[in-house]
Amino acid sequence: MLGFSHFRLISSKIYFLCFLVGSGWSKMRWVACILRCSMLLMLLGLASILANASPIKNDFGHCERVVKKWAFSSLDQEVKEDRHTLQDLLFFLHVPRTGGRTYFHCFLKKLYSKSLECPRSYDKLRFDPRKPKCRLLVTHDDYSMMSKLPNHRTSVVTILRNPVDRVFSTYEFSVEVAARFLVHPNLTSATQMAGRLRAKMRGVSTLDIWPWKYLVPWMREDLFARRDARRQKGSDDTKSSGSYDMNEIFMPLHEYINTPMAHDIVHNGATFQVAGLTNNSYLAESHEVRHCVQKYKILGEHVLQVAKKRLDNMLYVGLTEEHKESATMFANVVGAQVISQRRASAMSLENVANENSEQNSLLSDSEFENDYDLDDFVHSTSQVYLLVLQNRTLCCQILSLKMMTTRIAVLTTMQVRLLPLKMVKQRNKMKEQGRRRTASLKRISPAKFSKEGRRQVPEVVLQQIKSLNSLDLELYKYAEDIFAKQHKHTMEKLFAIEKWESMFNKSDGAVLWKVFALATTLILLFLFVNSRRRISKIKI
Repeated sequence: MLGFSHFRLISSKIYFLCFLVGSGWSKMRWVACILRCSMLLMLLGLASILANASPIKNDFGHCERVVKKWAFSSLDQEVKEDRHTLQDLLFFLHVPRTGGRTYFHCFLKKLYSKSLECPRSYDKLRFDPRKPKCRLLVTHDDYSMMSKLPNHRTSVVTILRNPVDRVFSTYEFSVEVAARFLVHPNLTSATQMAGRLRAKMRGVSTLDIWPWKYLVPWMREDLFARRDARRQKGSDDTKSSGSYDMNEIFMPLHEYINTPMAHDIVHNGATFQVAGLTNNSYLAESHEVRHCVQKYKILGEHVLQVAKKRLDNMLYVGLTEEHKESATMFANVVGAQVISQRRASAMSLENVANENSEQNSLLSDSEFENDYDLDDFVHSTSQVYLLVLQNRTLCCQILSLKMMTTRIAVLTTMQVRLLPLKMVKQRNKMKEQGRRRTASLKRISPAKFSKEGRRQVPEVVLQQIKSLNSLDLELYKYAEDIFAKQHKHTMEKLFAIEKWESMFNKSDGAVLWKVFALATTLILLFLFVNSRRRISKIKI
C-alpha cells in the first residue's frame, strides 16, 4: 500500500533516472521516456487508490453479511399468538433510567414472594437461572438473556423513555454517583475504599450493575483528574455557561456525548438492549454485530426491525412519561394475571394438601412461605401499592388498581391499603436517598441538575443527541404506538366490564339475575332432555 510521501519519492527518482540516462539522447527520445515514466506513475497511483479502497469495501460487505445473518435468524421466529398471556416466568428487561426500579421494589416484590425470585435477581447480571420455582427475573441484562431462559414459557415486559431525557438522566446519574467518592483525598484511596466496602456488603453495589460498572468508574477518574488540575492551578473559581458545561469540575455534556464510552454504551442503548446487542450480551456474535452497526449507520435499520419485533412479542410495554397510565395498565395487564396465576397455584396446593394429610408439612416449603393459605395470599395481594416517579424524586402516590380475580372472572376494584410501618420505612429510605444525592451534588457545586437546567442546553447539543440516538427515537415512537393500542384495548375492556357490573347493581338487578337464572335453567334442561333422547335411540 503506497502512501503519498512514498509515491512522491518514487516519482522524483524516476524522473532523475530519465534525466541521467537521456542526457545523450535526442529530444524526441527524451520526451518519449518522460511519457512512459508518467504512464508508469499513473498506474502506480491507481493501484495505490484501489489498494486503499478495497479493505473498506470488503469490510462493509463483511459487516453487512454479519448483520443481515443475525437479523434474519432473530426475525425467523413468528410473533407469539399468546403474547398477551402471562407465562410461567416473568422477565422484566429494565432499561436504565426509565423508572423500572420503582416497579420492581414497589409493585413486583409485593406480587412475588422472595422464594419466587430468580437467583440474584437484579443484583448481578450473569447467573444461571436453574433455581426451582424461579418465576421473576428483573435485571439490566439485555434480550440475549432469553438464550438462558425457557423461551416458550417466558413473558417479557419493559419500559422505554424519551431518548433525549434518558441520555440526560444517564449523564446526571453517572456524575452524581461518581461525585460520592470525592470525599477521599485521591483516586487511589477512593478505589481501595470502594473495593473494601463492596467485599463487606451483603447487598449489591451500583458498581456491580451494568452499565454503571463501566460509566461510574470512568466518570470518577475524570472527576479526580479535574479536581487535581484545579488544585495545581491554585484556584477553585469556575467559569461555565450552565450546570451541563462546567469544564473545570466535571465532564461537560457536549464532551460526554462524543466520547467512545458514550457511543458504545449510552447512545441507542435502548435499541441495543431490546435487540440483545449491548457489551453485556450473552451471545458471542452480538459484539461484532454491534460494532458493525456503530461503524456503518446504514446497517442500524436491521437492528431496529429486530427490536420492534421484540416489542411486539412482549406482554407489556410501558412509557416513563406516561406515569399514571403505565402504572394502571401494568396493574391490569401484568398484576392481574400474576394474582390469577398465584391464586390458581395456591388453590391447587390447597387441594393436594387436603387430599393427603402427610403432605401438609410440604406446604411450608412451597412457594407460599410464612404459612400463607389462600385467604392470606389474596388479602396480601390486595394491599399492593405503587410508587410513581415525579420529577427527580420518588414520591408515594396511591393508585386504585383494578385486578382480575379468577373466582368471579370479572375485573373488580380492589381496595389498595398501605401498612403504616411499610410507609414509614419507605419514607425513611427515600429521605436517605435524598440526603445522599444532596451531599453528592454539593461536592460538584454550583452545578444543579434540573429540568430548567436542561432547557438551557444549547440547541446544537440537543440536535446532536437526537442524531446520535436516531434508532432509539424510532423505537420510542414505535413503543408509543404499541402503548396507545394496548391502553385503548385495556380501557375498552374495563369499560365493558364495568358496564356489565352496573347492570346488575341497579335496582332492577334482581330481575336481571332472575331472567339470567331462568335462561340458564332452560338451556340446561334442553341439553338434558336432548341427551336422554340420544341415549334412548342408541338403546333401541
